[in-house]
Amino acid sequence: MVQLGRHFGQGPASLSEIAAEEDLPRAYLEQLVMSLRDAGLVVSTRGAHGGYELARDPAEIRMGEILRALEGPIAPMMCASDDPEHATVCDRSSRCSVNVLWVRVRDAVTGALDGMTLADLVPLPGAPTNLSTTSLTGALTPS
Repeated sequence: MVQLGRHFGQGPASLSEIAAEEDLPRAYLEQLVMSLRDAGLVVSTRGAHGGYELARDPAEIRMGEILRALEGPIAPMMCASDDPEHATVCDRSSRCSVNVLWVRVRDAVTGALDGMTLADLVPLPGAPTNLSTTSLTGALTPS
């Protein structure tokens, strides 16, 4: 997705180009783009100059959307999933003494992912990256 973000506005990028730039097998990228396309994050173009491109501006794509498209619901444990269907896996979650911990971990992770867009990972050429690592300080402390 970062490579597609770098190509944004320049037309489709081929998976072969992306595979070479990222040193990843093309077959692996083909699996990823299927999920990303199903989630409406990328669009494909067929033909000699075809490939894949972002469906929206990188600033409009949250990293949480990408991760959910590729991995499913974000949850450190099934009982702490933000997907109601997964939350019913454990019938003890309502009286579990550590469930509150897993929910806080989930909320901290989803907050970090949803608070960052793809554009944050795709700096303009020559511009320094401005990613702060201090934004999660205290993320697990009680409110």
